[in-house]
Amino acid sequence: MMLPDKIDKSDIKEQVLVKDVMSKPVMTVEEGTSADRVAQLIERHRVGCLMVVGEGEKPLGIITERDLATRIVAKDLQPSKVHAEDVMTSPLITINPNETITEAARRMGRLNIRRLGVLPKGATKLIGIITSRDILKVMPELIEIVLEKKKIAEATLADFSEHLAMTGYCERCGNWSGNLKESNGDFLCEECID
Repeated sequence: MMLPDKIDKSDIKEQVLVKDVMSKPVMTVEEGTSADRVAQLIERHRVGCLMVVGEGEKPLGIITERDLATRIVAKDLQPSKVHAEDVMTSPLITINPNETITEAARRMGRLNIRRLGVLPKGATKLIGIITSRDILKVMPELIEIVLEKKKIAEATLADFSEHLAMTGYCERCGNWSGNLKESNGDFLCEECID
């Protein structure tokens, strides 16, 4: 999925969901695909990984550029004789499209991975992939929104406390007042403030 350069803040919900930022369609290969073909597809489509699927497009695993380097090149294997199922990382870790990107980021961090397949509950076919890069693309806008909400909350609180009348004894004259105001750290009645 291609994200716009700028995200309209009115489109941002309280919680951004995986389905809002995931990439789709998912690039897949069958488990019997040769590793050299996998590498060619990764290069042609300029992606960092391919999902490996079995019968009925059931997700089985993932092959990343790193998998190709460490499991084929580093072992001096012939890519045309190695299959996707021999090199893939399995099982594929997935996430529901209705989960938040916060949960996706937590899961990636906890498992030390950078990609999750997106699989609706009860489904057997992937509908997308979410990567740490997808999450990073929306973070600046989310941070701006959080800061704006904080400023609004602070302004509202300041406005509220400015109009809030305190009831109690004046700290200067000791008289009871229903309208104490704060002055230099002391709560004073109207007469002592004047």
